[in-house]
Formats: sequence, C-alpha cells, structure tokens
Amino acid sequence: MFIRLATGILAVAVLSGGSAVLWAQQNPTSTSSTPDNSSGVAATQQKPPASSPASTNQPTPEKKDNDPAPGVEPVQATSGTPQKQTSGTSNDRLFMALPNFLTLENVGRVPPLTTGQKFKAVARGSFDYVQYPWYGFVAGLSQAENSEPGYGQGAEGYGKRYASAFADGTLENFMVGAVFPSILHQDPRFFQRSEGGFIHRSGYAISRIFVTRTDSGRTQFNYSEILGSALSAAISTNTYHPRAFVTKQYDPATGMTSYIHHASDRTLPNTVSVWGTQVGYDTITIVIKEFWPDIRQKFVHKKAAAQVAQANTY
Repeated sequence: MFIRLATGILAVAVLSGGSAVLWAQQNPTSTSSTPDNSSGVAATQQKPPASSPASTNQPTPEKKDNDPAPGVEPVQATSGTPQKQTSGTSNDRLFMALPNFLTLENVGRVPPLTTGQKFKAVARGSFDYVQYPWYGFVAGLSQAENSEPGYGQGAEGYGKRYASAFADGTLENFMVGAVFPSILHQDPRFFQRSEGGFIHRSGYAISRIFVTRTDSGRTQFNYSEILGSALSAAISTNTYHPRAFVTKQYDPATGMTSYIHHASDRTLPNTVSVWGTQVGYDTITIVIKEFWPDIRQKFVHKKAAAQVAQANTY
C-alpha cells in the first residue's frame, strides 16, 4: 500500500506542487495585492475595444470573480472562477480539475459549517467525476509494480486495486474532513492567505496540518487531520488489504516444488507508513491550495491579454 500511495498519489502531487513553487519563486511580488490591481487595469483596458457601450450596462459579478481582494463578503469566498458560494464552501477546482471545495480565499470570520454541510462537502469532492479516472491511474501504477501481490494480476487484480485505492482515499477524506471535525467541532476548511512572501505563506500552509480553527473561530491543534488520517490508515490497512499468503512454484529443471511466503500488509509498520504518506500528501496539497490563486491569476492575465490582442486585430 505504501508503494502504491507513494509512487502514485505523491508523484502527481509533487509535480503539481513543484509547478506552484517554481511560479511563486519566479514571481516573488505576485503574492501582494499588486496582481489584483493589475487585473483590474487589464479588465478596464480590455472592455472599451470590445464593446464600450454595452460594458456600462453589464453587471459586475464577472469582474468580482476575477478580483478576490476588494469587497469580499464575510460569508463568501472568492476564487477567481465563476461559481456560486453555497453554505460557506467553494466550487473552485485546482488546475481547473481537482475538487477544491473546502478552500476559502481572502475571508475572515465566517459562519461554521453544520455537521450535514461538512459531510455534504466531503461527499462532493470524494465522488467527483475527476476521482474515477484518478483512482484508475493509481491502480494502474500499483498493478504495474505488482505492489500488494496478494491482489494478483489481470482484470481481477486491477479491480481489487482500484476498489482499494478508491476506498482508501474516500475513507481518509471523510475521517479528516467530516467525521472528526463534526465530533470535535473543528472547521475542515482551509482559509487561504495572499499576504506575505513565498516562505511566509508556505509556512502558514504547512502549519495548517497541525493547527486549525474550531467552529467557534478559535485556534486549536488539528486533531481532525492527525487522528483522522491515523484512524483511516489503521482501518484500511487492517481490514481489506491483503493478508499473508503462500504460493508454490514448480521448477521443471529440478522437479522440485518450492513454497514462497508473502508477508501480510496488515502490520503496524505498514500502517504507520500509510499514515505518514497520507499526512505528507495532505501537506503538499495544502501548499498548492495556498498558491493556486496566484497561478490562476496568471492564467486570467494571459487570457485577458489574448482577448485584447484579438480585439485590436479587428
């Protein structure tokens, strides 16, 4: 299980995180409020060439969506993408694909989520359409490496690995984002910041693995993340992952049959390894969430510049 998670989930997450870190290092001033102001300038320069008479009659939601800094409502988050804020959650997606529904940008105090809202938000992300091909990719890596050989090979082995990967991810999502936050009255949302430099913001994001908000708005140790991921690792590793088994192998050259013992994956060291892998993946993901608005804003600038260039050609 550790090999599958480490090579599958973390590999893609590290690549995504590397792109965010590289962009942030190359644009150290982009973490201030300057990009938001510049995007407003770009928008005002763009509209006159397109249709200046109609621009004065259009409402401003699109402009607000692309400029999260000014005029943020205290109960809503702004993500730079067209979305409807529902019950204090988001409709945003990392890299326009991965669910990012529990991240709020540039907000202060917001009403707490109810137990039902916490479970609903986690369910939205866990059973999102993107998850199905993602777990298929993870299962394919596991099959190619023959990790957890107790699952076997062929279609049956792939099906078992797919179900296991889906169950692992879903169980961890619910434990960390819904079950423990509901029991302990903690807020499962990540409150993104756009202030400070790269090191400061990275430190803040990483600290959210260990520090979180309560439903009342106070700061508290993030029991939901640490204990939730530990319990999910213990349940998954020691219930539906392969036990120890023995295979026999016949050697036609010697006419001898040998028996090979395969160790069980249901061990304490493996459970601890899976736990550490899950926390590490969550850490990488939360850093990506912190810098995702900067990356998205860069996409918005490029799109605006392309539209201006296209309008000037006519």
